[in-house]
Amino acid sequence: MKVSSTTFENGGEIPSKYSCDGDNINPPLMISGIPEGAKSLVLIMDDPDIPDTVKRLKNIEVFDHWLIYNITPETEGFSETGTLNIEEGKEPAGVKGLNSSGTLKYMGPCPPDTEHRYFFKVHALSSLIDLPEGATKKEVELAMDGLVLDSAQIIGRYKRI
Repeated sequence: MKVSSTTFENGGEIPSKYSCDGDNINPPLMISGIPEGAKSLVLIMDDPDIPDTVKRLKNIEVFDHWLIYNITPETEGFSETGTLNIEEGKEPAGVKGLNSSGTLKYMGPCPPDTEHRYFFKVHALSSLIDLPEGATKKEVELAMDGLVLDSAQIIGRYKRI
């Protein structure tokens, strides 16, 4: 399985359009090589480079920016406004989870200090996850245990000017 983007290479710089300094919309992502037998996909975007002050304040080690689960395995990716195989302007199809700010939507890069890395991870699962909207990444990861058929990621970097 592979995750790629037309707007940044793996390890490359995420354009400011997709950050808090720009339009704060998700970058386009393409998914290929989804294994046969996959019943759902999970998308997680997180930032492990948060400062110690944020870790202590929010009692977290990683800042979760975007979480969607129970995405149909026929999904080929996500445009700036939603999945590539649904009507433009719609949110990505799937169940929305909570980000670290407590909202159910994409939250673009917005590092308060130095350059940060942002991991866009996609997991193919052998079944759907039985969780309601608003689950946390920890709850989703626990529900994924034993169901992961394959995983892929792309990493982007961002530093505020």
